[in-house]
This record gives sequence, C-alpha cells and structure tokens, in this order.
Amino acid sequence: MKSDRLLSILLLLQTRGRVPAHELADRLEVSVRTIYRDIEALSASGVPVYAERGRHGGIELLAGFRTDVTGLTADESRALFILAAQGAHAALGLDAALGSALRKVMAALPAPHRPAAEVTSRRILVDATRWKGGPQKAVDLDVLQDAVFADRRLRLRYRHSGDQEARTYTVDPYGLVAKAGVWYLVADRRGKPRLFRADRVRSATVLGAPMQRRPGVELADAWEVLRRQVEERPGGLEVTVRVRRDRLDMFLRLNAAQLTELPEDDGVGDWVTARLSLGFVREARQLLAFADTVEVLSPPEVRAELAAAAASVTGLYQSVAQADS
Repeated sequence: MKSDRLLSILLLLQTRGRVPAHELADRLEVSVRTIYRDIEALSASGVPVYAERGRHGGIELLAGFRTDVTGLTADESRALFILAAQGAHAALGLDAALGSALRKVMAALPAPHRPAAEVTSRRILVDATRWKGGPQKAVDLDVLQDAVFADRRLRLRYRHSGDQEARTYTVDPYGLVAKAGVWYLVADRRGKPRLFRADRVRSATVLGAPMQRRPGVELADAWEVLRRQVEERPGGLEVTVRVRRDRLDMFLRLNAAQLTELPEDDGVGDWVTARLSLGFVREARQLLAFADTVEVLSPPEVRAELAAAAASVTGLYQSVAQADS
C-alpha cells in the first residue's frame, strides 16, 4: 500500500507541479502527517522532491525531473481498457484520439500485463445508453466545449421542455456531463447551479468575459448538487397500487424513479402492493400502459383520473369502430 501511495504522489507531482500537502492527503485519503513522511521516504530514495511552507507553499519536484515509470498493476492496466461505448467520444470529436491514446498506453504497459489488458478491451463494453431510447437528436458540443476549456462565459438560446420559444441566458460553464446517453451542460446562472440539456440549446456564443467560478467548486461538486435536486425532488402525491406478480419485474424497472419503497413479495396470492410518489395526478396516466395488471388503490382522485382516461380511450375507439362499420 505504501509503495502504491508513493508512486501516486510522484505521478501527481509530475503531472500537477506544486500541490498543497492537504490536497495530496485528501486525494490519497491519508493524514497530512503521513504525506510528509512519504515525502521524506521519496527524498531518501533519490527523488528530488521538496516542500515549501506558507500560504502559497506546497510539495513539488525539482524542475526538469521526470520519470517514465508507470507503476501500473495488472488490475489497473485492465481498468484502463474497460471503455464506454463510442458515442461519448464521438460526440466530443475524440474517437481517433482515443484509439491513438490506447495504443500508446498499451505500448507503455509492463509486458506481463499487456495480454490481459488487450483481452479486457475485447471482452468488456460499457454502454451507458438506455434500451429503446429512440433516435437521438444530433448535438453540436463544439461551442460548449470551447467555453468549458477556455473558462469563458456562454450566452445560450435555450428552449425548455414545453416552451415554444427559446430563452436567453448568460451562464458560467463548469463542464459537460453525459448521463444515460444525454449530454448536459453544468453551469452557474447568477451564482446558482443550473442544468441545461445540450440538445435543447438552440445557439451558443462564447463571450470574452472569464467565467465566475464559485470558490472551491469543481464540475463534480456542481453536478452532485444538481443530481440530488433531480433525484430527491419531492413528488408530493403518494399513490398506492397493486401489481400482478407476473408483471412485477417490468413494473419495478419502468417505475424505479417513483418508488418510495420496494414492495415486499411474500409469494402469497396474485397481487403485490407498491407505493409511488408522483408529481401530479395526471402523471398517473403512465400506469395505463399496464392495463388491468396494475390497479390504483388510493388516493381516490388518481382512481378517478385513470377511469376518465380509460373512458376517453374507449369512447375514441368505439367511435372509430362505428365509423369503419
């Protein structure tokens, strides 16, 4: 463990330059005192590393020092070649660069690890897109990327779901996130984190002004806040249903985001009770896809909504049938 940590410190310093001791401690999940002991060990082994105290101090390597040692273990080598499906790299224009980078990494791997890494790349594939997601609108990420990497503000023309007209926003972009096959821009607007679907951006212009980053906030921090807001948004409408056991697996897969508790299947009878949290009464119409294999038990207003919807569909097709006859 210590040898892995020493190598990690060496590679971090080689990549980042001067790094505060507390940041190394956080990254490696050890105490600052342990980091200073590790620095002493590196120095004793001949690595030209030194520490500077003070507000702007940190730990760094002597200028010009480089090491070509990768120090990769067998598992680390395999992990590098477990890749997501190519869509994400293609959207960023990095398909060719990815292939070139992997060839270089393969050449740099310790010889004993190369066969396992090569097999892993052919045996494991991570596809982050959902089943039957339908055709995806082409997304142009070029301007968004330009702003993200240049740390510049963006002016967006953006159409929200349900709106007919696009709105104009000036935002401070933290970065891009691919979630289940959908690209999002994570940005601050007036100092508050916001999420923008890239396929709803009608136009984007990189401005000359530098982005205003909240102190200490990185992309991962802003994304975590937004992710929690979406996933923990209160539904407000508690709905109790019963589901036929032979449709339970499908019901759970399609309604996982709305479940407030997993139903307990005791194996008795044909029905299992489940509870959902919905945003509004009309949202319950999605349950009609299960026909008579899902029944809403409460509240009464949801039962009435589904009864009205079912009656409307019945009336529609009865009139069609009469017209055809």
